[in-house]
Amino acid sequence: MTRFLVVLTDVRPPDGAGRDERTSPERRRQVVGANSREAADRIAGAFMALGMVRAGRQRVKVIAVGRRPRHPVF
Repeated sequence: MTRFLVVLTDVRPPDGAGRDERTSPERRRQVVGANSREAADRIAGAFMALGMVRAGRQRVKVIAVGRRPRHPVF
């Protein structure tokens, strides 16, 4: 079963270095779990209505967690 996380983060200020989420992730403001993609999209839509997101200072991410590959990798 695939679960989804909806993450509200602060947008990082532009700098010369590349943006690598694994080494320096954006600061999280809110994390909400959902059991279906539809539920995650509804939560993300609610976050996208926030003023800080609309102004471009925060961003919303929907991340699939626990997804199994369709074809086994050998």
